[in-house]
Amino acid sequence: MKSAGVPTSTDAIAPPVEHLANQLDDVVHQRFRLGILAFLTDVESVEFTTLRKALSLTDGNLNRHLAILSDAGFVAIDKPTETGRRARTWVHMTATGRSALAAHVTALREMLANVDRATD
Repeated sequence: MKSAGVPTSTDAIAPPVEHLANQLDDVVHQRFRLGILAFLTDVESVEFTTLRKALSLTDGNLNRHLAILSDAGFVAIDKPTETGRRARTWVHMTATGRSALAAHVTALREMLANVDRATD
């Protein structure tokens, strides 16, 4: 039985290695938030209803995911007022969001490469 704080022979041989899963961003990783960010990589900005339809979400569900992404600084939400018209909500990815998505994708690729090597 291993005692707390007492190194074993295997501890001296192999230092602990952080798993790639620890590099995944929980805000980005959720499938709809990942989908939102992926959608935004191809456009400068997108109107709320277009995004809602593309991801098959309800207004409330999309609002919640956008709020989480916005709180993290990954997206910006703009609701310009138009005289005589209902305001449309626009969403665009921030530089912070692009960096977070890129880091997340890199970690996923490395994890998948490890899986591929293990199954060859």
